[in-house]
Amino acid sequence: MRLLIFLLFFAQSISAWAAITAQLDQDQVAAGETVQLTLQHDGQTDSQPDLAPLKQDFNIIGQSSGSSIQIINGKMKAQVQISLALSPKRAGKLQVPALQWDGQSSPALALSVGGNGGNGAQSLPSPSAGHVFLSSTLDAKNPYVQAAIPLTVRLYSDQPLYQASLDLQPGKDVLIQQLGQDKQVNETRDGKTYQVVERHYLLFAQRSGRIELDGAVLNAQVQDTRSGPFFGNVFGGNPFAGMMGSTRPIRIQGDQIALTVRPRPGSDKGHDWLPAQNVTLSETWQPDKGEVHAGDPLTRHLQLTATGLTAAQLPDLSQLLQLPAGLKAYPDQAKLVNDAQGNTVAGSRTQDIAIVASQPGHYEIPALHLYWWDTGSDVQRALDLPARTLEVLPGAGGVAISTTPDDTGNTAALNIQPEEKVAQPAAIASSDTRWKGISLALFLLWMGTMFVWWWHSWQKPVKLVSTEASEAIIAPPGKAAASQGFRQACLDNDAQAARRHLLDWARAIWPQDAPAGLNALAQRLDDDTLKPLLSQLDRACYAGGSWQGGELRDRLKSLPVKPAPALSPKLASLYP
Repeated sequence: MRLLIFLLFFAQSISAWAAITAQLDQDQVAAGETVQLTLQHDGQTDSQPDLAPLKQDFNIIGQSSGSSIQIINGKMKAQVQISLALSPKRAGKLQVPALQWDGQSSPALALSVGGNGGNGAQSLPSPSAGHVFLSSTLDAKNPYVQAAIPLTVRLYSDQPLYQASLDLQPGKDVLIQQLGQDKQVNETRDGKTYQVVERHYLLFAQRSGRIELDGAVLNAQVQDTRSGPFFGNVFGGNPFAGMMGSTRPIRIQGDQIALTVRPRPGSDKGHDWLPAQNVTLSETWQPDKGEVHAGDPLTRHLQLTATGLTAAQLPDLSQLLQLPAGLKAYPDQAKLVNDAQGNTVAGSRTQDIAIVASQPGHYEIPALHLYWWDTGSDVQRALDLPARTLEVLPGAGGVAISTTPDDTGNTAALNIQPEEKVAQPAAIASSDTRWKGISLALFLLWMGTMFVWWWHSWQKPVKLVSTEASEAIIAPPGKAAASQGFRQACLDNDAQAARRHLLDWARAIWPQDAPAGLNALAQRLDDDTLKPLLSQLDRACYAGGSWQGGELRDRLKSLPVKPAPALSPKLASLYP
C-alpha cells in the first residue's frame, strides 16, 4: 500500500519538473532528403505538441510516438517521445522552430538543405544536388494562350527507388496533359551513373500574362543507410521500420514553373482561335460524281487535323457551312482522335455531313474558309475548301420534295407533290402501259405485305407496362438508350459522353431536323435556365477541365416531342 501511494505521488508530481528537448538525426541534407526530428517530454502527459510552426518550411510525412516509465533506486522517471519525418520545402539555411508542449518550449535547431539542381526554364542537374533530383525543361518561348506548351520533366537517381510516384498538378489557369509513355535511360555525369526517367507533358494556359505553376513532385522510398539512437535503447532504430522495412521516405519538389503567356493577337480575324504548328483540312464527297436527286443525301466527309492542338479544341465545321435555301445539312457525330507526335500532340476531327436538297434545281455551295494562327511563323493563315455546284434532278417517281416548317421553324413533314406533266417522246409513251402494269403489281404486293403485318400485330397479346417502360416502347429507335446514357454521363460528370448521348437523344426526337450541336439545341429548347448549363457543358468539352452534370441532369428531364403532321400523298401521284 505504501508503495502504491508513493507511485501515485510521483506520477502527479512528474509534470512539475517536465522539460522539452529536440534533436535532429542530421543537420545537413540534400534536396528531397527527409530529416528525423525527435521531441522528448520529461514526465507523463496526454497532450500533443503544437506542430503548426513546422508547416512553414517543412512537410510532415511521417509520425510515431512512444512513452516509458523507469524506477531506479526508488526514483520514477517518465518520458514521452515523438518522432517526425520532415521533408524540407525549399533549399538553403532553414530553422526548425521552437515548439510548444505543455507550456514548455523546445530549442530551435538549424538545418542546411542543398539545392535541387532544377528550375522551371532549362537546367542541367548537378551531382552535388544529391542522390535523387528533378530537372524541368520548357520547349516553348512566349507561348500563346490555349496553345500547347511542351514540358519535359527528368528524374535523376543513382539509387533504387521504391513505391515511387511523380505528379504534376494543374493550376487554376493551366491545364495539363501527359504525353506518351515514360522513357528510361542511363546517363553518366562526373563519374556518377544515374538512371533517368523522362516524362513529357503538354501545358495549356487558359489566360494570358504571367502564370506560376508548382513544379513536379516525387514521393518515393529509398534504402535507409543512416544510423543513430532513437528513443534510447528501448526504442532504438528507425521508427518507420515496422511499416517500411529498411527504407525511408523522400519527397522532392521541382522548382516552380513560370510562364509568360501572350494573348490572342488582335490581327487574328478567325471565327475560332486555333494556335497551332500546322493545320490541314480535306474533304471528299459521296457520291463524287453522277446524278443527284431531290431527297437523296449527298455526304460531305470533312477531316481537320492540327499539330499542337487537341481534338477537343478543334471547331465543329458544320457550324461554318453556309448553305443556300433549299439545301439542308444533317451532321453526324464527329470522331475525335489525339496522336502523340514528338513532344507535342496532333488532334484530328473527322465528321460526315449529309446534305439533302428539298427541290430540284441549280445550287451553289459557297467555299468554306478556316483561319488558324501559325505559332512558328507568328502569322495568320487560311485554309479553303472550294465552292461546289450541284445540279439536283427531280426526286424518284417524278415527284418534287419540299420541306414544310412547323411553327418553330423546324422541318416537320415532307410534302410530295406531282410535277406538271410534260410532252413525252413517242418511244417513252409506247412503254407507258408496261410501266403501269409493273407499278400496279408492286402496289398489290405492298398491300399484301401490309395486310400480313397488320394481321400478325393484331394477334399479339397486349401487355401492361409501367410509364417508363411504355415510353421506351413507343419511343423512336435509340431514344431511351440515349436518354439513359445522358443521365448516367451526368452522374459520372463525363462531359464528352454527356454531349454525345444528348445529341443522340435529340436526333432520335427530331430525326428530320436534328440540332447540329449544343448551341443549336439550346436555341431550340428556348429555356433560359438550360442555356447556361448547356453552354457550360460545351465549354467543358472544348477546353477540358472538371464538369459537374448534376444540375443539368435534374433540369433536363425530357426533350419536347412535336409530332410531324401525317403524310397524305395520293397514291395515284406516286405511280403516274
